[in-house]
Amino acid sequence: MDVCKINDANCIAKAAATLQAGGVILYPTDTLYGLGADALSDEAVEKVRAIKGRENGKPIHAIFADLDSVGEYAEVNDFARMLAKRYLPGPLTLVLKKRKEIQAGIARDIDTIGVRIPQNKFCRALAREFGRPFTTTSANKSGKSPEHSVKDIVKQLGRGAKKIDLAIDAGELPPSEPSTVIDLTGTRPIILREGAIAAGEIWDELGVGMRE
Repeated sequence: MDVCKINDANCIAKAAATLQAGGVILYPTDTLYGLGADALSDEAVEKVRAIKGRENGKPIHAIFADLDSVGEYAEVNDFARMLAKRYLPGPLTLVLKKRKEIQAGIARDIDTIGVRIPQNKFCRALAREFGRPFTTTSANKSGKSPEHSVKDIVKQLGRGAKKIDLAIDAGELPPSEPSTVIDLTGTRPIILREGAIAAGEIWDELGVGMRE
């Protein structure tokens, strides 16, 4: 596994090249370290699942550069635009209906796609450089709490860490809640996970009538 310090001028190019080659990166977000791979590659996504020991039934979300790029892969509805205007970039994941032509990787055999636009310049710059969405899932073994430094993550992942091609080291990240996840695919929004953004804030933004 190669290691690149986040302030290295060539780090984004190295990370994009790794993704383009079908590899896996370990990288920092605005919440936790994540595992990144080409989100629309069956083979690359399977590598991420193998590293985490994650079963196929659990969805994996993806990082996008901005809301315009999201529209190439998902149906961006009014709820999504409303929440994006208020909270994105930031620690919010929007689950949207995918476009019918998107059939591989994280969108294989499901009708939705999870969207993240983090408050992290590196992530958004990498999404622009790569030109496609890449996976965002916490860099931990399934069922274990996430660690906050590359060293501790590698230790926890054990043999799985050998499948990581490049680690982007931003030092030890401060303790943080994961992103709040909201499903916008139905007639009413559903909060799937309350995280860094409180559920009450979401409902206040969408309107009292939407509160569960």
